Amino acid sequence: MECAYFRDDLCSSCPSIETAYTAQVQAKQEHARALLAAHPQLQWLDPVTSAEAGFRNKAKLVVGGSAKNPTLGIVEYRTGASTDLGECPLYMEPIQAAIPVLRELIQRADLTPYDIPNRRGELKNILVTASAEGELMVRFVLRSKKLLVPIRRQMDWLQERLPNLAVLSVNLLREPVARVEGDEEIILSERQTLPMQVNNLTLHLRPQSFFQTNTKVAEAMYAQGREWVREVAPRSLWDLYCGVGGFALHAASVMGGGSVTGIEISAEAVASAQRTVAEYGLESVDFSAQDAPEFAVSSGTVPQMLVVNPPRRGIGESLCAWIEGSGIDRVVYSSCNAVTLAKDLERMPVYAPVQGRVLDMFPHTDHYEVMVLLQRQ
Repeated sequence: MECAYFRDDLCSSCPSIETAYTAQVQAKQEHARALLAAHPQLQWLDPVTSAEAGFRNKAKLVVGGSAKNPTLGIVEYRTGASTDLGECPLYMEPIQAAIPVLRELIQRADLTPYDIPNRRGELKNILVTASAEGELMVRFVLRSKKLLVPIRRQMDWLQERLPNLAVLSVNLLREPVARVEGDEEIILSERQTLPMQVNNLTLHLRPQSFFQTNTKVAEAMYAQGREWVREVAPRSLWDLYCGVGGFALHAASVMGGGSVTGIEISAEAVASAQRTVAEYGLESVDFSAQDAPEFAVSSGTVPQMLVVNPPRRGIGESLCAWIEGSGIDRVVYSSCNAVTLAKDLERMPVYAPVQGRVLDMFPHTDHYEVMVLLQRQ
C-alpha cells in the first residue's frame, strides 16, 4: 500500500506498509506457528484479515506547532519537531473528516500546543475514537484546566461542524511524562459514552475505556470466543482482563442464563460494561473492578470455563500457577503478544492448545492478535 508519510520518511509507525498484504499475514502466521511449535496437536484455523486502509477506529494525535499553525500527528520528543499526519490512510473516514475541524478549533480558541522540550503550553494530545456507525468521541489532553473555558465556548461551533460528535471531554495530564493521557477526566458533553456496535451487541465506551483499534477484526475475535464457548456450553465462565466486556457479553449470549463474571482493573471500563448489562437486562452477568490475578487466586471458587485477554506482558506466573491447579477444563487465551503467550503456555503444561487463530488486528506492523483454545489433559 502507498503512504506518502512513510515514503517521505515522515512516519515509521507502519514498517511493513509497502509489503504485499498477503505476505504480511503469512509472516504473522508463520511467526505464531513457530512460537507454538512445541504443541503439534494445535489445529490452526484460517487467519482473520483486515482492510488495508480505513480500519483504525482511534487516532492519538500529538499536538505540535503553534495555535495559529497547529500540527496533529507526531512530535520528536527531544527537539519538539512536529509532523502533521492528518491524512493518515489508516484512520476511519469519520476521523479523517474530523481532523481539519479540530485543527480549525485550535486556531479559533487559541489553544496553545504543549512544547515538550521546554515544558510550556497547554494542549498535549487530541484523542479521537470512531464507532462503526460514524459517531465520534473527542478528548483534549491538557496540562491544566487553563483551556477549559475556551474549549467550552467553542462547543456549539464544534457540534455544528461535527454533528456526529457524541462525547467531548478534557483529560488532565499535569506531569511532564511520556503518557498519552492522565487519570482525571472532565466530560463536557451531555452524553458520557460512545456506543460501539459489535456483532449483535452494543458496547459502551467511556473516555478512559480500552477498546481494540480495529473494530472489524475485534468482531471476529469476539465471535471466535463465542463459538468456542458455544461448543463447550459451560454453566459458569470468568472473563479476566475483560475491558468493556466484549468476551463476557458475547459468551453470555450463548450460555442460556449461565453465570458470567468479568474482572477488569479499570473502573471506567467496568462502568461501561455494567451499562451494557443494565440495557440488556442480563441478570446472570456481573462485572467488578479488581486485579484479575488477585481475584482468581483469592476467590475460593473456579468456573467451568475461563477467558483471559491480558495486556502484552501476558498473565504471569501467579495466574498461570492458579490456572494449572484449578481443574478448569477449557481456557480461551486471547493474546496481543504471541511471545508472552508461548511463555505462559510453558508454565501450564497440563493445558494443551487444541485450536488457534491469528487475527491481523494491526496491519502493516509486526503485531497481531492470536487466540488459542486450551484443553486440560
